[in-house]
Amino acid sequence: MHMRSLMILVAAVCGVTGCTGSGGSGLASGVLRVGTDATYPPFETVDTETGEPVGFDIDLITEIAKLNGWKPEFIITPFDGMIPGLQGEKYDVAISSITITPERSAVVDFSTPYYTAGQIVAVPLNDTSISGIADLAGKRVGVQLGTTGEMMAQKTEGLEVFSYDNIGAAFIDMSNGNLDAVLNDFPTTQAYIRSHASARTVGEILSKEQYGIALRKGSEELRAKINQALESLKASGRYREIHLKWFDTEPALE
Repeated sequence: MHMRSLMILVAAVCGVTGCTGSGGSGLASGVLRVGTDATYPPFETVDTETGEPVGFDIDLITEIAKLNGWKPEFIITPFDGMIPGLQGEKYDVAISSITITPERSAVVDFSTPYYTAGQIVAVPLNDTSISGIADLAGKRVGVQLGTTGEMMAQKTEGLEVFSYDNIGAAFIDMSNGNLDAVLNDFPTTQAYIRSHASARTVGEILSKEQYGIALRKGSEELRAKINQALESLKASGRYREIHLKWFDTEPALE
């Protein structure tokens, strides 16, 4: 997120809520309220057996909360409403593969980056006509609503763009023959391909995007504690353990 674009609605919500600092926070009672989309494996998804959110982002924020003596409380919300919900004080932070962009940084604050990803094109296994983004002109391309993948697709001339509430629905529609390609973050695309074996990636990774934990403007003390915990997790090797668990690869050297 997944690398996800800021909806125009954010500016209006910011004006209504005032985008204040820590108002409405549950931290006084030791609870860190966390907004997440939970439709974007391996970063965040819902465990079908327990009904609880799981994933790299979930483990990471849980460890951050533990280091600070907080109990995380997860609040699942659609990605395109993630930042407005944060501004509206529905939760204290949001972690959901959120790419740090200038537009978002103008209305919310971010932790230091915790993951670097990029966009990739995926096509059906039997497709031979698409070898990269240059071949998408005139094609039906699926993206997730509110993402930087959607932004990239909309800025690419000649694409017929279809936006979905979750990226899994786009891949299903492609499998059913309703899309020619899907444009999405590489790690999540790779995870989907591993579990479904119905698509393949083509071309190069198209961008370099850094994910951050989003906070309301003015949450300086909270941001400092989160950044310190991130640094500690990397120094202790715990970040590496979580990365290996969910990606089966070593973390990239920044």
